[in-house]
Amino acid sequence: MIRAADCAALFVLGKIYLSNFPFSKGTFPEMQKEGADPNKVETPLKPHQGVNSDFSFPKKEKLTHKKLFEALFIEGKTLKEFPIKLIYLPTDFKDDVAIKVAVVAPKKRFKTAVGRNKIKRLLREAYRLNKPLIFNNIEGNFAFIFLYLGKKTPSFNEVDTAMKKLLNAFINKESHEKID
Repeated sequence: MIRAADCAALFVLGKIYLSNFPFSKGTFPEMQKEGADPNKVETPLKPHQGVNSDFSFPKKEKLTHKKLFEALFIEGKTLKEFPIKLIYLPTDFKDDVAIKVAVVAPKKRFKTAVGRNKIKRLLREAYRLNKPLIFNNIEGNFAFIFLYLGKKTPSFNEVDTAMKKLLNAFINKESHEKID
C-alpha cells in the first residue's frame, strides 16, 4: 500500500509530476510491454482508414432543409422493416453528398425527450455503421428519413438488423428501377 507521504505530487504549469512513485514510467507494471517506450501513448482502437470504409456521419450528410422534408413526406417512396420506416426521394444537392439523412422518433408515443433522443441515437448509429452498404451500391443522390414505428424503446440489435434489411431492400428496389 502506498502512503501519501511516499508519493509527492507537484502541480506545476498544468502538469502533474510524480516523484518517488513506484510506477512513474507512465503505466502500471502489468500494462508495460518489454522493450516498449514508456513515454509513448498508444490509442486503443483506431478506425480502419480504407477507401470505402468511412463510418463517419458528418454534418453535411444531415438533412436539414424544411422544403425537402415536406417534399419527402408528400412525394417520397417508402419501405418498411419493423420497427423502422424509410422514406426516400431522389434529389439533387448543391454539395457533393450522395445521401442526406434525418431520423425521427414520434412525440406521440415517446413523451420524454430523453426517450426520443435515445431512439434517434440508435437509428443514427445503426445507419452510420451500415452506410457503406449504400454508398458502394447506388448511383445518384437521395434524401432519407428514418422513422421509428415501435411502441417501446428498442435494443441496438433490433435497430441494427432492421436497418440492414431496410438498406438491402432499398438497394434491391433502386437497382431494379434503374434496369427497367
